[in-house]
Amino acid sequence: MPRAGLAPSAVIEAGAALADEVGFDKLTMGLLAERLGVRTPSLYKHVDSLEALRRGITLRAMRDFRDAGSRAAVGQSGPDAVRAFAEAYRRWALDHPGQYASVVRAPEEGDEEHARLSNEVMQLMYDVLAGFELRGTHAVDAARVLRTSLHGFATIEAAGGFGLPRDVDRSYAFLIDTVIAGLRNGPTDPEAGPASRQFHATGR
Repeated sequence: MPRAGLAPSAVIEAGAALADEVGFDKLTMGLLAERLGVRTPSLYKHVDSLEALRRGITLRAMRDFRDAGSRAAVGQSGPDAVRAFAEAYRRWALDHPGQYASVVRAPEEGDEEHARLSNEVMQLMYDVLAGFELRGTHAVDAARVLRTSLHGFATIEAAGGFGLPRDVDRSYAFLIDTVIAGLRNGPTDPEAGPASRQFHATGR
């Protein structure tokens, strides 16, 4: 019988916390079993496999990441929306390094739930940029620039890559100001058509 009080959702939650400690790619069923105080075979009563565990953590993390970004940007527009979203993005990535590594993975082919959540995250980013009235393929380029900028900074910071004697918060603010300036003054996309309101995970 499964251990009393131990359910799939609790296993996923514990796995997410452990992933933040040891790294998403280093998470194993053995480590999680030790954390939960059970034998490794007992975990398979709650999750089918390590891949199923990782998928569950990914979906949970994407929902939390989406909600954190949405809460930060609600009621904001233009540069204020970008700054609020960027701060929430960085904070979440630094607070949840293992889960963040799962969030940036592309969905497996045929995984509709993962693809839907990926679309929702990208749609949130598009909504954050809506105040700049970007259109067509230019909007896609802008979303990719914002995503790449935030991801790159957060990833380097999490790895301890900023060693120069300069306040990291100030550098991050400079990055966001630079992105905003580019959004305001960037070149017109000759392929731009009507503004699109939908992103697709396969085209991130």
